[in-house]
Amino acid sequence: MSLNSMTGFGRADGSLDGLAWAWEARSVNGRGLDVRLRLPPGYDALDARVREVVARRFSRGSVSIGLQVQRETGATVEIRLNEATLDQVLRAAERVQHLAGCDRPSVEGLLAIRGVLEMVEPVADEAAMARRNDELIATLARAIDGLAEARSAEGQRLAATLDAQLVEITRLVAVVRDSPSRTAEAITARLGEQVRRLLDTGQSFDPDRLHQEAVLIATRADVEEELERLSMHVAAARELMAENGPVGRKLDFLTQEFNREANTVCSKANAADVTRAGLALKAVIDQMREQVQNIE
Repeated sequence: MSLNSMTGFGRADGSLDGLAWAWEARSVNGRGLDVRLRLPPGYDALDARVREVVARRFSRGSVSIGLQVQRETGATVEIRLNEATLDQVLRAAERVQHLAGCDRPSVEGLLAIRGVLEMVEPVADEAAMARRNDELIATLARAIDGLAEARSAEGQRLAATLDAQLVEITRLVAVVRDSPSRTAEAITARLGEQVRRLLDTGQSFDPDRLHQEAVLIATRADVEEELERLSMHVAAARELMAENGPVGRKLDFLTQEFNREANTVCSKANAADVTRAGLALKAVIDQMREQVQNIE
């Protein structure tokens, strides 16, 4: 079975010309593909390429990508003052001072504010920067490979769980189908008892109309069509699980159909064993739907 989960983690490290970095990729459930990036200052140019790498591998899930970068020991970096950010901080500080009567912020306090000072990596020229970015994306691809492997491994676990749940649904369908309460003799006996109770009231009934009503009652209580559809849904679920590619949305829709049939079985149940099996069906289907929410 080739199911993939939407949950996983991947990490990869790389280095070049005195620069070391690490990519971390995590994903959890999501209705569609939602990519969230955490890139250090100066690496915003990678945004589009990172999103492209993720979109080529995954179709669903909330994917968080983080990059950590540091200069190796002895490597030089340039500390640059972000004057635009500092100007905004100063204006905000003046406003706070005016409203609250606070002291002016110290130089040390201003410089400690995130974004006022930036660590700028020395890059000789555009060619060197392009080479660095290519290496970064190559490392990211390895992290994404690890994430994909984790999602695949989790998908296999989910597939085993779903397979066991489908086996249980098949068993419960057989329990209902083989229930003694569904035999013609049992149905006839129940209807006969109901008719006798009605006749004991002393009222007169048209025998033909009584027969028609009995047939309608028996028809309404019959769950054969629901059992057939449940069996068909089991077969459809197995076919989806054998497909290559994302099938989570289809399986989610199918579990809704499972639940609809189980509800009808419970509403039509006219014997304790059928009621018990119907409630057990609903419980298994709810569990299955929870698992399906994790599938890509």
